[in-house]
Amino acid sequence: MKILLFLIFTVGLIVGSFINTYSYRIIRNKPVIWDRSRCPCCKEIIKPLDLIPVFSYILLKGKCRQCAEKIGFRYPLSEIFVGLVFSAIYLKVGLGRELLPYLFISSVLTAAVFTDLENMIIPNSLVFFGFWGGVILKLFVGTAGVEDMLLGSIAGGMPLLLIGILSRGGMGGGDIKLAAVMGLILGWKLVLVALFISFCVGGLVGVMLVFFGLKGRKDCIPFGPFLAVGGHFLHTFG
Repeated sequence: MKILLFLIFTVGLIVGSFINTYSYRIIRNKPVIWDRSRCPCCKEIIKPLDLIPVFSYILLKGKCRQCAEKIGFRYPLSEIFVGLVFSAIYLKVGLGRELLPYLFISSVLTAAVFTDLENMIIPNSLVFFGFWGGVILKLFVGTAGVEDMLLGSIAGGMPLLLIGILSRGGMGGGDIKLAAVMGLILGWKLVLVALFISFCVGGLVGVMLVFFGLKGRKDCIPFGPFLAVGGHFLHTFG
């Protein structure tokens, strides 16, 4: 079990590293896969040895090998976060049929957090990847049929769609589509609980931001991170 846990954690580190790359490039309209990693400052190609999750950051002391520009601490931190989430999911479900779908939606939610926080957008490419990846995985592991996935998607996306309509745009399209993907993978019962957690946490954080003067009452607050909180809580601790 310890060996498997270590392997799952390592896979999480690698996935976290890719999510960092994806979120950085997709926002800047750069190729996600067909391009070498470069330092944002000096534009030099980063060597493979310097791309090892966490280890390279420690080895380089948090600086670019070429120009000595500081590397954001968010990179190793997010890699460790994904590794820990992957480990928590494995400890909960073991090698059960839900392991791959849960790891998958966890990765999609984390990527959505990064893009939503940085640019207030959840890319369609990420949503479509999450949707079709979820469909394939759920059918492959045999945990849900087409009807179950459809019901889950409706249960996840419909409440946010209604909020968007009633508030005249108060809920973004990316949030609605992401919630539908969550429902597809989690199922209609769990996604409703996840949405409840998301609204509770989002409301609390929103009140605190306004209270401390960090946001105005009419300022937009990205909802993707709160969806991720609800989803992560359920498939790791729920």
